[in-house]
Amino acid sequence: MTSQEIRQKFLDYFKSKDHLIVPSAPIVLKDDPTLMFSNSGMTQFKDFFLGYKTPTAPRIADTQKCLRVSGKHNDLDDVGRDTYHHTMFEMLGNWSFGDYFKKDAIAFAWELLTEVFGIPKENLYVTIFEGDASENLERDQDAYDFWKSHISEDRIINGNKKDNFWEMGESGPCGPCSEIHVDLRSEEEKAKVSGLDLVNNDHPQVVEVWNLVFMEFNRKADKSLEKLPAQHVDTGMGFERLCMALQGKSSNYDTDVFTPLIAKVEELSGKKYTGILEDEKDIAIRVVVDHIRAVAFAIADGQLPSNGGAGYVIRRILRRGISYSYRFLGMKEPFLYKLVAVLQEQMGPFFPEIEKQGKLVAEVIKSEEDSFLKTIENGLIRVEKLIQQTIADNSKVLPSEEVFELYDTYGFPDDLTRIIAEEKGLTIDQDGFKAEMEKQKLRSKADSAQKVYDWVTLEERSENFVGYDQIEAETYITRYRKVENKDGEFYQVVLSNSPFYPEGGGQVGDKGVLENATENFEVLETKKENGLIISLINGLPKDAGAVFYAKVDAADRKNSQANHSVTHLLHEALREVLGTHVEQKGSYVGPDYLRFDFSHFNKMTEEELALVEEKVNHKIKESIALQEFRSIPIQEALDKGAMALFGEKYGDNVRMIQFGSSKELCGGTHVKNTIEIGHFKIVSEGSAAAGIRRIEAISGDKSDEYFKNLENQITELSQLLKSKDVVKSIEKLIEENASLKAEVEGFKKEKAKGEIGEWKNAYEQKGNKQLLVKKTSLDAGSVKDIVFQLKREIPASVTIILSDADGKPMITVGVSDDLAADYQAGTIVKDLAKEIQGGGGGNPGFATAGGKNLDGLENAYQKALTI
Repeated sequence: MTSQEIRQKFLDYFKSKDHLIVPSAPIVLKDDPTLMFSNSGMTQFKDFFLGYKTPTAPRIADTQKCLRVSGKHNDLDDVGRDTYHHTMFEMLGNWSFGDYFKKDAIAFAWELLTEVFGIPKENLYVTIFEGDASENLERDQDAYDFWKSHISEDRIINGNKKDNFWEMGESGPCGPCSEIHVDLRSEEEKAKVSGLDLVNNDHPQVVEVWNLVFMEFNRKADKSLEKLPAQHVDTGMGFERLCMALQGKSSNYDTDVFTPLIAKVEELSGKKYTGILEDEKDIAIRVVVDHIRAVAFAIADGQLPSNGGAGYVIRRILRRGISYSYRFLGMKEPFLYKLVAVLQEQMGPFFPEIEKQGKLVAEVIKSEEDSFLKTIENGLIRVEKLIQQTIADNSKVLPSEEVFELYDTYGFPDDLTRIIAEEKGLTIDQDGFKAEMEKQKLRSKADSAQKVYDWVTLEERSENFVGYDQIEAETYITRYRKVENKDGEFYQVVLSNSPFYPEGGGQVGDKGVLENATENFEVLETKKENGLIISLINGLPKDAGAVFYAKVDAADRKNSQANHSVTHLLHEALREVLGTHVEQKGSYVGPDYLRFDFSHFNKMTEEELALVEEKVNHKIKESIALQEFRSIPIQEALDKGAMALFGEKYGDNVRMIQFGSSKELCGGTHVKNTIEIGHFKIVSEGSAAAGIRRIEAISGDKSDEYFKNLENQITELSQLLKSKDVVKSIEKLIEENASLKAEVEGFKKEKAKGEIGEWKNAYEQKGNKQLLVKKTSLDAGSVKDIVFQLKREIPASVTIILSDADGKPMITVGVSDDLAADYQAGTIVKDLAKEIQGGGGGNPGFATAGGKNLDGLENAYQKALTI
């Protein structure tokens, strides 16, 4: 059975059991503050488990893209070094929301594995939760009794809380689980050691293949458990491991999930994959074929590599793959991007996003490869300098601070530094490096640390968003919880009627006030979490159950929604001017400005930008009224021509925003008529990533301010120039400036000629060598020219010039070629630069350094005389 057939057979089976088959949610989570990525199949159904939303159907099945590279679920360091851990993996799952429970979940699993897929029953073991006295949880006797009707009792194993009580995170839905393990060893090995002794003992061929989670509890912030409103089933079967079992392989990487990718890597690298666990070449190939899947699907779902948040995680995964291929496969040129085509062929039928976004994904990966390979090459130069300095200091250990700086500041892999150091007979201070890494983690944690308490629920009331229709509302606090962070103590509140728009879809969350006759609180931000609209306020009301008035900051809302509406008009105009390949790839919509990222492979011309601006402003002036379809079936919206964005998860019913021919699925707030936008002005256009352009623009009040400022500047210039024709006056100034510059350069050259003769006679004889140490106020360019001339004309010479031009200390060192074996300009300048609190570098014959301490030039002068 091929992997595609296995996936389809799973979905067909549960369809026959009355399950609704739904597509995978995006791997990147955009509106969930608790998670960056989908790390399990149940992530997209959290709101159903918590009772915040009504399930689409009582029974659902799917295959979900998952990523486990951060937080509690982090498999990154294991990837490549064993046969079954992955960054991205598929989780096949079937779900019951208050419908069937343990008995049917167990029966479905057993029938599918043994009768449909044909796994021999004697190769299967199951585990159940043994209970936990500390939490007052009893053994899962029901699961045990249901399993007895399918499998012999000696194959049912008690499991502890770590293995058999599944929790999504520090808090949230959880419950006992029952794992199914498969023994893939040979008959000879089974005869030697029973599979019973290998379950949950990290044996590569006795592996968990399916986990049946019985959701019964909600873990609260105080760690206590409370019963969920209804009992649910959440199952997860590792697709890659299932393929390994059904295809008779001993490694996930030997299945056709990975073999086409491995074959392509072999073709491109010229290296043969043998499947040996300890072989660094094979580890590298496994790392590459695993990581390309994670990175490609994250980009296809809208997450570009970057230096922060989820984007940093994706960049880190990609750079790990590039680093392994550089070191162990000898790949010094970009090549990972060529694997995207293989993924498209393999997975396109089930995941259309990789098919449609393939060109963009490949372009982004290639750009990242180019950039990081340059980082590695530059890092090699830095490592070589560090090694030379370490040897000069009579040490055998590279200092941990310098190795960490290479890793943290320049992105150079620490293990590559170690390998290079070992080739030179040196080591790195591994413990010191780990300590530096830990310090950074602690700093990062301190910056983001936040303690969130449990919700305190007040009187039961419905919780509604009324912000599409009003920006003020009479309301009650339905629940609140305390939040502590580095800035102090705050409270999150949920309102019965909230006019505050929660951050989402690129639009910032509303701010404002929550007040009544006796109290007034500032609303600092509004976000959405697990279906709840949560506003952060700067205190706790004395009477939290009193009636309040919620008021949105009207000016900010007005400008934010103008900017949001104009992004829709901008999107349409870009597609008209550049082509229908243009798709939104990210946005920021705030009261001050808007940012719009879109797919396009070339820099926009001035003419294109002007045309886009003209089209948008034309639509604004047309006074097009908003048509809002607040809740219509998604297919109906698509049939009407609405734009749906890749990487977004839409429900069965959606909100569609229409301004004339512009139609988009959108949850944000908007103007009632385009005339409210005022004027649209593009401020900048540039690259956000390979194949992604970024426009920053303003509208509304900010656009008015922009033109008012321009008008004021022109008035001031006119007064300064004493002319109404500002352009002509500035042209004249530029001409005069150019003429004066030419005169100054001439004077500098004449002065430099005079200096050369004087400096030639100032060298001191030091044995059979000559040294010149000279102070000057000449500029850096003139000094460089003189030093290059002197080092050519004065044999066996070292020339050191200390300059204070423009009040800034500068040290320039030249070494004649015949002394290159004895003296290094870079080493000399690095030592002298310490005196001026600076740094620099160059090559063995010429080097410069700038600094902060002008007074230190005298110490540098005295030190230079001892060379």
